[in-house]
Amino acid sequence: MTVQNDSPTLSHLNQQGEANMVDVTEKAMSSRTATAQGFIKMTAETLALITTGKHKKGDVFAVARIAGIQAAKKCSDLIPLCHPLMLTKVQVDFETDANNNQIKVISLCRLTGQTGVEMEALTAVSIACLTLFDMCKAADPAMEIHGIKVLTKEGGKSGHWQAN
Repeated sequence: MTVQNDSPTLSHLNQQGEANMVDVTEKAMSSRTATAQGFIKMTAETLALITTGKHKKGDVFAVARIAGIQAAKKCSDLIPLCHPLMLTKVQVDFETDANNNQIKVISLCRLTGQTGVEMEALTAVSIACLTLFDMCKAADPAMEIHGIKVLTKEGGKSGHWQAN
């Protein structure tokens, strides 16, 4: 079956409607940065275990940070049409919110290249949140991951973009 692709928004489909990795060969190299965030909500007791360092599995933040960094580097292995990228910076940070019993995970990814790093930033946040869940699920199986989104992107022909 042939599907006509007349929409410029469907860049990952070829003229036959088949999956297609976008050709970035002719795109200019530029500095590109993206930030993303996500949240994991939990009980006050679980949050206290993490923030006081009394969790029996050790430093939960350290493990989740490493997992997020590694995930960003492996993004093209996980998402079929993502380009393999030579990231020059991946940062994963955590902010605790005791009022709402949650942890905010923030990632930053950077490179000089021909394509953006939004997917890498989202992957870093997602896997860091999943790692927090994995390490704490015995204490709190009802945790909830939510609000994963791109916050900013810079570089390329579209320039700077920021979420509302």
